[in-house]
Amino acid sequence: MSIDGTYYLVLSALLFTIGAVGVLVRRNVLVMFMCVELMLNAVNLTFITFSRMLNDIGGQSVVFFVLVVAAAEVVVGLGIIVAIYRRRVGATADDLHVLKG
Repeated sequence: MSIDGTYYLVLSALLFTIGAVGVLVRRNVLVMFMCVELMLNAVNLTFITFSRMLNDIGGQSVVFFVLVVAAAEVVVGLGIIVAIYRRRVGATADDLHVLKG
């Protein structure tokens, strides 16, 4: 028995909504960063679902490139977050002006 693609799309929309609400509501930079990653994974699930429903490998190749970009984003993003937290212990998203030279 196979699960219909609609369930995957609903799950993807739910994950994306949770991530978007987390980015908009939370003030902690690390939590916002995790919510962006959740949104990227929701988009990846959508690409894979449509790729499977249409019997096309194009969506899966796009997911590969999105994962590569997400890995680069994690490296740069975590570097920035660590730099902010080293200067201020209780840093929030409003404290990004600290990185100005």
